[in-house]
Amino acid sequence: MEAERTPVVAAWAEVCVRGAERPPVLSLVAKASEEALATAAVRPSEVDRVSVLGILAGGGPRPASDLAERLGLRARRCETTTIGGNGPQWLVTRAAAEIAAGRLRSTLIAGGEALAGAGAGASGGQDGQPSASTGGDPDPLVGDPRPGVGPAEIAIGLGLPLHVYAILESAYAARLGRRPAAHRAALGELLAPFSEVAARHPYAWSRTPLTAREIALPGPDNRLVCEQYTKRMCANPRVNQAAALLVCSLAEARRLGLAEQAVFVWAGADATDVWEPSARPELWRSPGIELAAGATLNAAGVQLEEVAYRDLYSCFPVAVELALDALAALSDGRGVDAVPPTVTGGLPFFGGPGNNYSTHAIATVCRLLSGAEGRQLALVGALGWYLTKHSYGLYGSSPPPGGFVRADTSVEQRRIDASALPVVREPEPLAERARVEGWTVVRAPDGTAEHAPVIARLNDGRRVVCEATDEQLSAFASDEVDLTGATLEVRGWPPRYRLVRA
Repeated sequence: MEAERTPVVAAWAEVCVRGAERPPVLSLVAKASEEALATAAVRPSEVDRVSVLGILAGGGPRPASDLAERLGLRARRCETTTIGGNGPQWLVTRAAAEIAAGRLRSTLIAGGEALAGAGAGASGGQDGQPSASTGGDPDPLVGDPRPGVGPAEIAIGLGLPLHVYAILESAYAARLGRRPAAHRAALGELLAPFSEVAARHPYAWSRTPLTAREIALPGPDNRLVCEQYTKRMCANPRVNQAAALLVCSLAEARRLGLAEQAVFVWAGADATDVWEPSARPELWRSPGIELAAGATLNAAGVQLEEVAYRDLYSCFPVAVELALDALAALSDGRGVDAVPPTVTGGLPFFGGPGNNYSTHAIATVCRLLSGAEGRQLALVGALGWYLTKHSYGLYGSSPPPGGFVRADTSVEQRRIDASALPVVREPEPLAERARVEGWTVVRAPDGTAEHAPVIARLNDGRRVVCEATDEQLSAFASDEVDLTGATLEVRGWPPRYRLVRA
């Protein structure tokens, strides 16, 4: 690869609008994009592509096209991503590979959400601009379009991220031999440093540091939303935040006068875990993270202990736990605890603006690396769906010695895909016993049990996803429920269960 085609993040910007102002989401995204582009003398025809992370509310069917029109850009292509928090890093890695190959000059990557407060994301705003256009063709979608769950999960209505992640969390706690109260306390200890980082970040939504006890202890302002999670442990999507990146070649950065501040993209890799959560051999582990993170570091010839900054996706605590375990497995434990796992404060405290969170993480590591003396590196991990889609990227203050590399993970990915367990996906007259491998109890605001989905193993080795019977659900009134390893009697379709007492 020619040195002039080395991919860089040449400019970046973040926006956070707190208080009473509630701008339309596209105004927010446009503001971040304008601030990023303002540092460069970019002519309208010089941005080849505009990529917008899929907007949850108020973005309309063509947010990238609308953004380009608002900014006066004559991009050859405008596109929007499918659902997935892995999107920002996936877009950067894809763009970097195209730039290194000489197929792309520059691209604007941007996104945001305006979900804080009543009326956020409405069609109009204080700047007089509409949030989304009503005419024109929809943007083409890029990224993996598959839904996040399969027939087994759909059959019992298991689809909210909170519920699926809580089930995975219970499996992780069981692996460690922790009871629910002890595990919640440990999660508070894990997340308290995140809140401290957010308190120092200028674009964080919540800038109040919290103690481990304030995070872990259920109370009126921090209710137990489901086993094992309190409200403060969960991603906060009700924010008004946006971020944008200008990714281009080193030659283009020089022409724009941005070479001195540019941050180099060293390597990137993508992977998935077994797609359907219920089919994963080990609910407490992520081979996909091990693959994506390991391939990224290996492609760059870098050891984990050489990385100065790190941002691991943190929509729910188990995402952080599994990522830390994956990094420990890759490095024999060396360097895992030496670097904080976040540069922003994470989705619960910095804010969780839909699919766009990791654009903020990338912008933040760019701010930290830009102009740094010597070689400093940062690792960004992004994920989508239910610990399903993983994209990792390595960034540096200096050029990569061997040039940018997009790692090929196809061989290892086939091994992960082939490890899927058999799952009961179609109606059959079930009347069997099963052992719980992952569970949660979803709580209403008054503390009553609303749902109690589990992933369990039948005696024949198949996984089954089932919901408590009404009678069983009423027995889960206490917050001391622990279904770890419990024996169930599973019947009917959709499968319903009751506990079998020893």
